[in-house]
Amino acid sequence: MTDRSARFLVFASSAAILVLEIMAGRLMAPFTGVTLESFTAIIGTVLAGISLGSWGGGRLADSYDPKRLIGTALMTGGLLALVSAPLIQWLGPLLRGGTPLNAVVLAGVAFFTPALVLSAVTPMVIKLRLADLGETGTVVGRLSAYGTAGAIAGTFITGFLLVATLPSRWVLLGLGLFLASVGFWWLVTSHRARIGLGLLALGVVGGFATLTVTGPCEVESAYSCIQVVDVSESGRLLLMDNVRHSFVDVADPTHLEFRYARVFGDVIETQTRGPQRALYVGGGGFTFPQWLKAVRPGSTNTVLELDAALPEVAATRLGLEPGEVDRLEVGDARLSVRKIGAGSIDLVVADAFGGLVTPWHLTTSEFNADVKQAMTPDGLLVMNLIDLPPVKFGRAEVATLQSLFANVLVVAPPGYFSDQQGGNYVVVASDALVEPDLITAAIRARGGSEVILRGPELDVWTSEARVLSDDFAPVDQLISR
Repeated sequence: MTDRSARFLVFASSAAILVLEIMAGRLMAPFTGVTLESFTAIIGTVLAGISLGSWGGGRLADSYDPKRLIGTALMTGGLLALVSAPLIQWLGPLLRGGTPLNAVVLAGVAFFTPALVLSAVTPMVIKLRLADLGETGTVVGRLSAYGTAGAIAGTFITGFLLVATLPSRWVLLGLGLFLASVGFWWLVTSHRARIGLGLLALGVVGGFATLTVTGPCEVESAYSCIQVVDVSESGRLLLMDNVRHSFVDVADPTHLEFRYARVFGDVIETQTRGPQRALYVGGGGFTFPQWLKAVRPGSTNTVLELDAALPEVAATRLGLEPGEVDRLEVGDARLSVRKIGAGSIDLVVADAFGGLVTPWHLTTSEFNADVKQAMTPDGLLVMNLIDLPPVKFGRAEVATLQSLFANVLVVAPPGYFSDQQGGNYVVVASDALVEPDLITAAIRARGGSEVILRGPELDVWTSEARVLSDDFAPVDQLISR
C-alpha cells in the first residue's frame, strides 16, 4: 500500500463517520425531536462505535492480513449507511418520543454499526504501513492526523453544504455508493472481486430501499421535516418534525384553533389598542401575522424565523398573502433581534420551538433583555411556554421574565398550577400595567376556563426557580415531556 492510498482511505472513512453522525440528527428529528438529549444520544452512540471499531479493527489487523479486510470493511460500511434511512423510517414510529432511552436505541440501531465498521479501517491501514518499528510514531501520528482532517471535512461539508442542498436520503445514497465503490476497487486490486460482487449486490438492494422508503416530510428543510395537513375544507395544520406547530384557516384568518392561541388573542385584544408594531420570535405557520392584520388593520409585522423554507410553505399552503409580513429576518433570532430598532415594537409574540422545546439561547435573561430593548416602554410581550409537571422549566422561564419586567402573569387551565396537568402556558410580561380582569372576562366570554396566576401567588410558584442566563440554561434537562 502506498502512503497516498493510506492517507486517502483513512481520510475517507473518518469523513464518512461524521457525515453519518450529522445526518443522524436530521433523520431522527421527526421521531425523537431536536434536543440536547437527542444529540447527546447520537454523539455518544457514534463515539461508542468508533471506540469499539478501533479496538476491534486493531485486533483483526493483528490476526489476519489487513489487506484482505479493508475492502470488505469499506463496502460493509457503505451498505450499512445505505440502510440507515430505511431503518429510521421503519423503527422511528415505534420509538417516537423525546426520552433519552428512545433516542439512544434508535441511534444505536441505525448508526452504531456503521461507525464501528468504518472505524476499523484506520488501524488496518496503520498495520499495513508499519514497515519499520523505528517509524511507528511518525506513521501513527500522520495517519491519525489525516483521519482527524477527514472528520473535520465531513463535518463542514455536511453541515454547511449537503444538508442545505440535498434531501437526507440522497446524501446517504451518495455516501453509501462512494464507500462501496472505494471498497470494491480495493477488493478487485486485492484479487477478492467475488466478495466485492456479493456485497455490491447487497448494496443495490440497500440503495433501492433508501430511494423508495417514504418518510413523513412534505418539505425537508435545513432544519425541519415539514408537513401541511388539510384537516377541513379550509383548515391547515402545520407539522414540524411530527409536532403540531400551527393551525391556519385560509378562509378565515381570525380563527384561532389552538387553546393557547385563543389566549394570545384574548390578551392582545384586551391589553392593546389600535394598530400594533408587532415582532414575532418564530414564524411557524404565520398564524398571528395574518390574524393581527385582520383584527387590527394598519398593524405592521416583523418576523424573525430561522427556517427559510417556512415563509414559502406559508405562502403556498397556509394562506399568507403578500404584505401580511412587512419585514422578514431569516436567521437565528438571537442575532436577528439586534437588528430591530430600540423602542420600535409595541407587541412581541414569542413562539419559537424546536420540537417541544424552546431553543435554550432564546430563554435566557440576556436574550429577553435584547427583546425588551426593542420594545416601547409600555410594550407587551406574550409567550407560548410548554412544560409538564413539575414545570421546572416553566417556572424558571417565568422567573427570568420577572427579573426583567415589572408586571408578569401566567394564563393556563387551573390544573396546570397544581402539578396535576401541563401543556401550553401563556406568559404575559410588560413594564406597563396589565389588566388581568379584562383578560379573564374575554376568556369567559368565549367559554374558556383558563385562570391567571399573578402577584404573590406567582412569586410563590417561581420562588425556587433559578433565572436562566447564557451561563446557565439547562432547558432540555429542566423541561418535562
